[in-house]
Formats: sequence, C-alpha cells, structure tokens
Amino acid sequence: MEKFECSTKIYTGCGALDALGHLQIRRLLVVTDPYFMKSGTANTVAQKAKAEKTEFFDGVKPDPSVELVAQGTNLVRQFQPDTIVALGGGSAMDCAKAMAYFGGGNPRLVAIPTTSGSGSEVTDFAILTHNRVKHPLIQENIRPSVAILDEDLLQALPAGLVADAGFDVLSHALEALVATHATGFTRALATEAFCVTFTHLKASFRGELSVRGKIHEAATMAGIAFSQAGLGVCHGLSHALGGAFHVPHGRLNAILLPAVVGCNQSTHLYGALARQVGLGGSTDTMAVRNLKNGLIRLRRELQLPGSLLEAGISRTQLIQHRQTLIDAALKDPCCKTNPVPVDAPFVTELLDAVSHG
Repeated sequence: MEKFECSTKIYTGCGALDALGHLQIRRLLVVTDPYFMKSGTANTVAQKAKAEKTEFFDGVKPDPSVELVAQGTNLVRQFQPDTIVALGGGSAMDCAKAMAYFGGGNPRLVAIPTTSGSGSEVTDFAILTHNRVKHPLIQENIRPSVAILDEDLLQALPAGLVADAGFDVLSHALEALVATHATGFTRALATEAFCVTFTHLKASFRGELSVRGKIHEAATMAGIAFSQAGLGVCHGLSHALGGAFHVPHGRLNAILLPAVVGCNQSTHLYGALARQVGLGGSTDTMAVRNLKNGLIRLRRELQLPGSLLEAGISRTQLIQHRQTLIDAALKDPCCKTNPVPVDAPFVTELLDAVSHG
C-alpha cells in the first residue's frame, strides 16, 4: 500500500502575501533573520497579517543551532502565539519548525520562503546543528499548514544564492525520483521540479526575474516529493559536511550530485529524466552519462565549485574529519531511502570522488 498526502495550503504568485490578512491571526510570532528585520520585510508581513499582538524573533542564523532554537522556544512559551510565521530561507523554516515543536501550544505554522531551494515550506523536516553535526528533526506535525510563495520577494536575490538554492532543488528532485518510498505521485512532482529548474536556472542566475516564480514553485514541488518519497546519500553526506565545515548546503549538493548519480545505478529512471529534459541519449547508459555531464556543465556555468577542495575545505581538514564525516553520514536518516544500500565503503568512495576533483 502506498500513501500520498499534502496538507499544506499553498498561495502563489505576485501579491500572495495578502493571504495573511485572511488567516484571522490574533497572536503572531515572526521568525526571521536580521536582514529581513532591517529591510522592513518582517514589518510588512506583520502589517499584512493584521494580528492583535505581534512579536519578532530575528536571531536566525545559517545552520541554526540547538542553542538558538532553545532561545526561540522560550519566547514561544512566554508569548504563546496562535500563529508562527517563518520568513526567510531554509534556516528560518528549520528554526521556526523546531520552535513550534518544542514550544508547545500547537501554533499554526505559516512558511514564507524568500529563496527557492529548501522546499521546507511543505516538508516534515527541520535540520538543527549541535557540536558541528546536523541532526534532522522529522515529525509530521512540523509541516506548515500554509505556504506563501510570493514572487515579489525574489527580486533582489544575489546570483550566488540563486545558484546554491537551485542545486538544492535539483538534488531534492533527483533523490526523490529514485528514493525507495517514491510513488507515481512523487515521481511526477520530482520530474517536473527537475525539468523546470534545470531549464530556467541559468536565466535566473543571469538576473532574469521572469523565471524566478517558476523555480520557486518547482522548489515546493520538490519539497512535497522528497518529504514523502525520501532522499538519499547526497543529503546524508551533505548534512555531515555542512555541520563540520559550514559550507552552504546547496553548494555541497552541487559538488556531490553528479557523483551520486553515478553511484546510485538507477539507470532507467535517470535515463528517462535525461531525455525528458532534453539531454538525449540513445540508450539509458548514454542518457545517464549525459545527465551527469549536464549537471557538471550547469555547475560550472553557475560558478559553483566542482570539489570540496575548491569549496575551501583543505586536504588536512578532510583527513582529520574523515571518519567523523563517514559516521555522521551513515547515521543520517536520509540514507535509509537511498536506492542503493549505503555502507561505509559506499560513503568513503563518494567522499573520495568529490574531495579534490
């Protein structure tokens, strides 16, 4: 028996923030970072929500720590909001989800992503960092009840963030496509998300605003897909590396993804996807090769590193942390749904393949 569920109500398009005014919010807590507080975007969100009382938690940082979440959780318990709005990228989503989970009171969670990558606005996942290790929190009740995808929030995205986040979408889609819990529904969403993002990411990187709404929706599609199908070793090792070295998550996925495609041996599904996105291949084997090369070419065109060394992680650091990284990846729940069983030799081979190019 298979199950597919999407309980998040999604508002999309220009002006989608206006949906906040229809949610009948009494006590609002906005979880965001200092940038959106200083820019006035957090206040704009609060004004559109028309809440009776509003508080802000604007201390979100990349790779939110358990300690940061504890601070936010104390505010949740003191203020007792009926609605928590997460405004920002994946880190804001992760932080708000964990605050809602540990803070009690069952507040409604509204996600407003300002980047097109994590898909966290529709998932049961939150990633927290403790002692340089990333720990996934996976609970159905942290899935936001409302997601607002407003194109107006994407106008000023820097090119580097577009590239990092875009490869996050591609990795979500590719891993969900072949994950062990995949269904016809999740594969359809994963395929569409990959094709849209792969087709338009270069244009978005160059600053073409007209395509950003499409990628924004694709990121959410990929989020729905992987939340139910699962992910794989790309994310398992990416979480381990990100916890240890604080390289952006999407950038790590860009380094890992072509090698993961080669290791996972899901030839038929990868080959069909390569042909659907226009990369061709008269046989599945040739199509998979074209898919790997297409990802490498796109990575280069987006000026992303091709190895961990190019990303600023030294040989000495990799040697020093090698066993810790392997152990952390093997413990990561994302590896449980990889299409090929993940063991220490598998992770070691993958780590070696991406270390120095």
